[in-house]
Amino acid sequence: MSGFIKTFNDIRISDLPLVGGKNASLGEMYSQLQGQGIRIPTGFAITAQAYYYFIDSNKLNSRLQELMQALDLQLFSNLRETGKSARELLLQATIPEDLRQQIIHAYRAISVPPDMPVAVRSSATAEDLPQASFAGQHDSFLNVRGETELISAVRRCFASLYTDRAIKYRVDKGFAHEKIGLSIGVQQMVDAANGCSGVAFTLEPESGFRDLVHISGVWGLGENLVQGTVTPDEFLVFKPTLRQGLKSVIQRKLGTKEKTMVYADGASDTDVRNIETTQEKRDRYVITEAEAMKIAGWCVVIEDHYGKPMDIEWAKDGATGEIYILQARPETVQSLRNPRVIREYVLEQRQEPAITGQAIGSKVATGTARILHSPAEASKLKKGDIVVTELTSPDWDPILKNSSAIITDKGGRTSHASIVARELGVPAVVGCGNATAMINDGETITVSCAGGKTGEIFKGAVPFRYNETDFSGVTKPESTEVMLIVGDPENAFRLSFYPNDGVGLMRIEFIITHSIGIHPMALVKFDSLPEEVKKQVDGITRNYESKPAFFIEKLAEGIGMIAAAFYPKDVIVRMSDFKTNEYAHLLGGAGFEPHEENPMLGFRGASRYYNDLYREGFLLECAAIRMLRREMGFTNIKVMIPFCRTVDEARKVIHVMETAGLDRSADPLLEIYMMAEIPSNVLLAEKFAAIFDGFSIGSNDLTQLTLGIDRDSAIISELFSEQDDAAKLMIGTVIEKANEAGIRIGLCGQAPSDYPEFAQFLVEKGISSVSFNSDALIKGIENIKIAEEKMKGKRENLKEQVSAR
Repeated sequence: MSGFIKTFNDIRISDLPLVGGKNASLGEMYSQLQGQGIRIPTGFAITAQAYYYFIDSNKLNSRLQELMQALDLQLFSNLRETGKSARELLLQATIPEDLRQQIIHAYRAISVPPDMPVAVRSSATAEDLPQASFAGQHDSFLNVRGETELISAVRRCFASLYTDRAIKYRVDKGFAHEKIGLSIGVQQMVDAANGCSGVAFTLEPESGFRDLVHISGVWGLGENLVQGTVTPDEFLVFKPTLRQGLKSVIQRKLGTKEKTMVYADGASDTDVRNIETTQEKRDRYVITEAEAMKIAGWCVVIEDHYGKPMDIEWAKDGATGEIYILQARPETVQSLRNPRVIREYVLEQRQEPAITGQAIGSKVATGTARILHSPAEASKLKKGDIVVTELTSPDWDPILKNSSAIITDKGGRTSHASIVARELGVPAVVGCGNATAMINDGETITVSCAGGKTGEIFKGAVPFRYNETDFSGVTKPESTEVMLIVGDPENAFRLSFYPNDGVGLMRIEFIITHSIGIHPMALVKFDSLPEEVKKQVDGITRNYESKPAFFIEKLAEGIGMIAAAFYPKDVIVRMSDFKTNEYAHLLGGAGFEPHEENPMLGFRGASRYYNDLYREGFLLECAAIRMLRREMGFTNIKVMIPFCRTVDEARKVIHVMETAGLDRSADPLLEIYMMAEIPSNVLLAEKFAAIFDGFSIGSNDLTQLTLGIDRDSAIISELFSEQDDAAKLMIGTVIEKANEAGIRIGLCGQAPSDYPEFAQFLVEKGISSVSFNSDALIKGIENIKIAEEKMKGKRENLKEQVSAR
């Protein structure tokens, strides 16, 4: 009988067959990791032996087997009735007195003071194995007080082994029902109802990128997060700089957190209710950056201990302010996939989406929309339909398996719908707000998660295609570096798995347009704005200590995401290169931008950085770079200056950067590049090379200015070609001069992937690197490798000729 109870201190991960994955993991952490500062509430496990003893004592084996044998395994038409009958058998059964006494004795040992609230959690003995998470399949009960409530909760946990969703899950995973036992964890409660709670993954849950900890959190109990009832706060913490003790939160997202789950007032404290979250709490993060780093640090310790990516639950006690780890299980979706096999979906027609939300996955699906309000409406869904609902819970699992996509009004990236979508491999768009109102039941829609983290829903069938590429066998060129052109931070982690030597061109304009949306000078000179614009800017920046701080933090977050994705490889960040007409379209921008007849050749690039009309805006850009390099450890960031017309202008820009703390004498690892895109850059390359650490050829502008062609002109656009002799002369000359000066030189553009002969030309001239858009990378690598082989052949022939003489 002594095998019925094991305290957490006596449990190791090897006890998984006895106490299930959840309890085995808790015991392993409690006994092995508390010495490293990780807080885990004390408790004990009721073993699977106790469950089998309960079943045998009540002679339930044969009756349960009969019920399971009668289950319709094709359509599951009798699943609900079968599950209900099985649960009733267990709920009406008696817990043997000797088992009951052992449970109560163990409870009294941890219940100080008496009747201390505990969490009572199911832990299946096949739970959390690599091939099956069982997450959410069985029931748990919180805030259980006293011996009577505890015994009742234990019986209900035993019965939850036969929830409809658990039965279906076992069938799908090939587990025999009678071979699955149930252990129960009884653990001291953390007062999250008056605090906050959340989950953390030790990888990025969409791409599988391993160097991040993704933390999400809500006010109150964590069920709102799991069910997707609210949109949580999110934090991304970068492991390499976290290990160095540096500021390592690279992104924060403030969730709406509309509801807070607390315990209901009434006869049973285990009942919960959702209350409206106050506006003050909605506008505040549930944890501080320091607390996010503490949680992430614990998660890294846990991951290192287990040697695999983990899915971890945490909570903060509202009374004490202490943070605890509640659970840890292996992550079972991204960690089992090969990240180097990429399937890229592309919409073949571009149109405005009807609805947007958070994208889960990267696929596209077209199908018939089915508006479902509860699992009871399962019969409406045909295989391949798209589920549209307010939110989902584990009760939805048998239904969702027939869907080709999932859309929810509520929820975030760690909600139940998101987790199931990843496991099923279908696209999902969550947190849409009003999808159930905007979409008609039975209409054809297209769900696209192909555009990064923003998911889009279109009315009708939008044509799409996909390309599948396995990068596992792709080798890079021997001498020429191949780099990527990146603008959208949301795609960075996915792109990091492509064969590459870093990012040769990171455009910050995408971040300024999509994440900031406000003209930098409107933030610097906020008091001078019209009242209506002031209101809009105030609304956007309300959670930041100052208007300029908003710009610096948002820009740093976007660049930091890309720097993290490719760390420690180089990420060359081009400072802003908007034209005046483009800047004017930003909020508050019209009053700070002059009207120009030809913005392409006007007030752009370097000329802005030292001019009083924009200098203070450029200092904000520099502040973001300085924060990333000095405070966050992203020394892989290099800075690039675009459209620098004269040598004197270059010196002026360098001086402004030095005043902003980007001083190479104080930061010897800092490198500043120049875009070589103006004929003057080529003609005076030796003088520019004395100021800058490297060049990057902007072949589009250089070709336009060499040939005097607007490549956007429909009439003469056919004359535009980087392969024109004059353009090649300019490109070849600047490569030669850079090599003579001993500085690196790269080129950004499509031509080397489109034209093998142009790749050959660049390799022969001695280009250091070539940067491609992701869709051109593989072809570009192929062309460069062929070019290098030809070069090698020419050199060998030359050696043979010399030897022959």
